[in-house]
Amino acid sequence: MVSCHLIKKNYGPLEVLKGINLNIQAGEVVSIVGASGAGKTTLLQILGSLDKPSSGEVLIDGINLSKLNEKQLAHFRNTKIGFVFQFHQLLPEFTALENATLPALIKGKSKNQADKKARELMLFLGLGDRLGHKPSELSGGEKQRVAIARALINEPAVVFADEPSGNLDSHNQEELQKLFFDLRNEFNQTFVIVTHDYHLAKMCDRVIEMKDGLIHDQASEN
Repeated sequence: MVSCHLIKKNYGPLEVLKGINLNIQAGEVVSIVGASGAGKTTLLQILGSLDKPSSGEVLIDGINLSKLNEKQLAHFRNTKIGFVFQFHQLLPEFTALENATLPALIKGKSKNQADKKARELMLFLGLGDRLGHKPSELSGGEKQRVAIARALINEPAVVFADEPSGNLDSHNQEELQKLFFDLRNEFNQTFVIVTHDYHLAKMCDRVIEMKDGLIHDQASEN
């Protein structure tokens, strides 16, 4: 599903990633852990096509991202990749439902189609009574579930999550952790999660530990 070969990333003389090889299977829930500066977020951004490697290749669903031009890459990102960020990135002037529909509308779905799919997802995520609420009227956990609905609406091949529980209290962290696995079981969804939360990491199918720009260890937790 997701693979990369000899990924390196330099920012001037600073070598952040030093040759990453990684394979993630469809339906896996994988965590990436490591100290600050280990290269976790840089790797996630490259895997998610938000940044380009200095060298090496990334393939998602059999497509080599380096072979796509900017227009093709934007379309691929919209249709094949979902993102969940620590601070939700919801648009404050839109309702929860409207926020969730945005990727589907960008893809070219009609408003009715986008609304129908978003409602289905948000009902599954326990947000059926919050559809018309704006982000300022939602709790942290509710905002994160709206962000997850937005990430899933185009049925992506993979969802990348960057510190998704980092801005939540302990109760909502636990709810979010369970939710990832419910989604995998319901939709066979693939998740790649960068986290400092070792409790969440250890729940995953595999923990990938990074150190000094390299994969230091990979351990199956199941």
